[in-house]
Amino acid sequence: MAEEKNTAVSLVSSSVPAHVKEATGLGNENVSTQHLQTPRVKLLQQMNSEVDENHDAYVEGAKPGDLLNTVTNEIYGKEIYVINVHFTEDFVVWRKREKGGGLVASCASKADADEIISTQEGSPDDFEIIQTQSHLLIRKDEKTGEINSTPFLMDFASSKLRVSREWNTQIAQLGGDRFSTLWKVSAVSTQNRAGQKFQNLSVMKEGWVTDDDYELAKKVYGSVSGKQPAPEA
Repeated sequence: MAEEKNTAVSLVSSSVPAHVKEATGLGNENVSTQHLQTPRVKLLQQMNSEVDENHDAYVEGAKPGDLLNTVTNEIYGKEIYVINVHFTEDFVVWRKREKGGGLVASCASKADADEIISTQEGSPDDFEIIQTQSHLLIRKDEKTGEINSTPFLMDFASSKLRVSREWNTQIAQLGGDRFSTLWKVSAVSTQNRAGQKFQNLSVMKEGWVTDDDYELAKKVYGSVSGKQPAPEA
């Protein structure tokens, strides 16, 4: 019997080719930050699909209390070190799950959210408004000391609002720019008045950031706020 030959064609390179290492981003000239999805880091709860091995959204190794990047599915563990770059607040209108569920709108104020609800079909009781405070962060690797220049959002709603307000208070009391300080964000186990356990967040100041990290954070701030730093004299 004649020996069969492997005629499979390799469609991709198994190593990073020179044309990637030397690339300048040709073809992406019209892609700005508005065309990219900002990653979010999510604190996983027992009810989340990412921790359910029988769900198609399950992330291998994910457990309640883990911090998960929702774009890359990278699991950071129970704590991360971050620089807080920017803050926003929204009032998000949701249709209640028993009424079909789904996001309706994200508004700058509760008054705007109430106005949106008044224009929807059905009863106002079919909807709920969730006050959500979002912190734009960049992560510093505690093992290598390297900082990831790709920012991500961490949302604080419901029981996390208290943590968000306390974080803002600490930042204001420290003085300087918002991104002058390195913080450790950790998952903590707690329970509500009914005795039901859930995961919440804790924030602790680690110290002032290095000059290099400050300059990188300043550039990130400029790109998201539209306030580019003034050139040095």
